[in-house]
Amino acid sequence: MAAAGKHVGRYLQRNSRLLLNNTEQWGSKRSFSCSAVLQQHAALADKDSTESIVIPRKKTWSKEAVLQALASIVKRDPTAYPYQFQDDPYLYPRTSTELRLFSVSQESGRAAAKYFVNSHPKFFTKDFAEPHIPCLMPETVTLRLEEVSEEALKERISLRKVKAAVDLYDQLLQAGTAVSMETTHELLDLISLYNDREPVQEWGPQTEDTRQPEEGLKRKRERYRRASDVVQMTWRENNNAERIFNVLPERDSKCYSALIRGMVKHGAHAKAFSMYTDMLNNRMSADVHIFNALISAAPDVKDKYVEKWEAITELLNQMSQQKVQPNLLTFNAVLKALWHCGSMAKSIALDTLNEMKALGIVPSLASYDHILAIFYKPSNVLQSYTDILQELMSEMAGSSFTCRDPDDALFFSTAMRICLDRKDIELAYRVQSLVEAGENWRLLGDSFQQSIYYGRFFHLLCKMEHIDVVLQWYRRLVPSLYYPNPQGVLELLQALETDGRLDLLPAIWRDIRTIGHDNKLDLVEEVLNLMVREKHSAEVQESFAECALDIKSVFDRDRGRPRVEWRVSSLTHVTSLLLRANKTQPAWEMLKLFKSKNRVPPEELMEDFLSACEREGAPQLAVELLELSAAFCLPGTRQLAQRTLAEFNLSEEQRAKVTELESAGGSSD
Repeated sequence: MAAAGKHVGRYLQRNSRLLLNNTEQWGSKRSFSCSAVLQQHAALADKDSTESIVIPRKKTWSKEAVLQALASIVKRDPTAYPYQFQDDPYLYPRTSTELRLFSVSQESGRAAAKYFVNSHPKFFTKDFAEPHIPCLMPETVTLRLEEVSEEALKERISLRKVKAAVDLYDQLLQAGTAVSMETTHELLDLISLYNDREPVQEWGPQTEDTRQPEEGLKRKRERYRRASDVVQMTWRENNNAERIFNVLPERDSKCYSALIRGMVKHGAHAKAFSMYTDMLNNRMSADVHIFNALISAAPDVKDKYVEKWEAITELLNQMSQQKVQPNLLTFNAVLKALWHCGSMAKSIALDTLNEMKALGIVPSLASYDHILAIFYKPSNVLQSYTDILQELMSEMAGSSFTCRDPDDALFFSTAMRICLDRKDIELAYRVQSLVEAGENWRLLGDSFQQSIYYGRFFHLLCKMEHIDVVLQWYRRLVPSLYYPNPQGVLELLQALETDGRLDLLPAIWRDIRTIGHDNKLDLVEEVLNLMVREKHSAEVQESFAECALDIKSVFDRDRGRPRVEWRVSSLTHVTSLLLRANKTQPAWEMLKLFKSKNRVPPEELMEDFLSACEREGAPQLAVELLELSAAFCLPGTRQLAQRTLAEFNLSEEQRAKVTELESAGGSSD
């Protein structure tokens, strides 16, 4: 046993020496690479030990981040009503008229609530909203500083108290207190902006001279191409702005800027140029705001097209001499002024747009809208105009715009009008794709402008596209974005007729009732006329008959909405549709309406009704039909009696009655 252990020990000793030698040889072969790696790790360890560890700061999210994330994944529901009406199902508007009425009512209620909140802020001191919503809290509208000081004057200016600010300024001058030039600039800006009148508060009651009905505003938007062109208040002569300006011991360019911009805004264009000349005589340089205002007013102070452009060119040269850098509104003012320069404006407009891009100024939608207004005239439609719009759409494809000019909201309506006049559906799709890019839909304007845009788009679809495509867009736009007017519904009906899809008329009629156009007699007549024009399968005729009965209920309603008066054509069409669906008894009730409404049925309808009586084997109803025909003194009564005698199995009493009616019809002839 001891010998065995001795042999094992010698074996381990010999093998351990061999393993050690092999390890040393392997280490000598790998010594260079191992040492480099080890040195690199050692250097990094030494570097980390000398540098301090920087812990990254915690990411701070805004309080609205979760709401914004949720809103980004929510898409528009095409079957839902506009979002602003979804709080109360009772206020779902069905027509464009109701949309305007409910929108105005909602704004009126919001203004009334805001008026109460701002008039009695002591009742609304607690804020429970998280995150804070400033528009729900009372505004600071009461004066807190009563002493005569410049701080009190600044407070009145910030609260837009025009009369109070002017009175306090006069008190400061009478007390011999100097007012800083910065505060004077703000006061002149306030007076000039509101033309020395108290501004109408958004939440306050409107005065009689500033109140305008909504319908009047809509007509003005249609009559004038730009609502901003309508001068509502003229510049008051020798107002407080001019008075304060004249008594200033020192005047700078900002003082002139306030008056010049106010004069241009309120229609005193010639006086604005006179004020500008006086500023130049005093060796002062104008700012970009002065030039923008004068450029927009230049066409109104000259008569001829060449003189208008020379006045604009002179202002641009003076900008260059005074080293005033133009901005976006400068070029937009030039393009807008070119409307009044006749045919010479077309070449100048493109050069203006190129110069704009050369200076690194990105055009806004208003810039492109002015270009279209210059090149496109509805009375003189040329292919080149459409080519210009195509070039603009290629340049803007996929871009997302923000509002940088008040006229930005007018571009899409103008572009779609060109597409409609040119009947270019492909170009209309490109315009619509630009609307859907990003949040460009916000630049469609108010609800009135949106209805104009989508109305033009839908009209073009009905004229140019297949009915299946039209219906896809119809379900996509109505009622979430567009409430079709009667003309739009008529064009949809014409599209159904063109593509032979009259079987969809009952479904369209249900939509007509939903959107509240069932009281338009011409529209109801068109639906009946299309349904009665051709004969269809039994299933389709059954649906037409149900639709006809629903239309009859529109004529029969007694109260609520205005009634629709029966015409001979309406009575005839409804009766014919009922006869084609073998609804003889309801059709007979319709024939009775002819007499109660003092209408005379056509002879073709009487013959069709007699044929229906024959199919159903109703001789008594045929006899009553003859009596009704004789009561109307129809010339075809004798022919109806002869058919009745030949085609029906009559009793002796019925035959005698028919014979009597036949002879009576012959004598009347």
